[in-house]
Amino acid sequence: MEEFILNNREYIELNNLLKVLGLCDTGGMAKAAIAEGHVRVNGSLELRKRCKLRKGDRVAFEGHEIIIA
Repeated sequence: MEEFILNNREYIELNNLLKVLGLCDTGGMAKAAIAEGHVRVNGSLELRKRCKLRKGDRVAFEGHEIIIA
């Protein structure tokens, strides 16, 4: 399991998280992966590209599990 630390931010958008962690090469690829139903947030399918992730949220994508801290 990977951990993403928000630092002083309130949230990070889902598409930006995938890009920042290097799970998608570009923002466009991240948006496409989300739209195609490849991402789960807190166990549920998430289709909102700009879903706001906050501390405690869990993201699953292509075998990666990320917890927002």
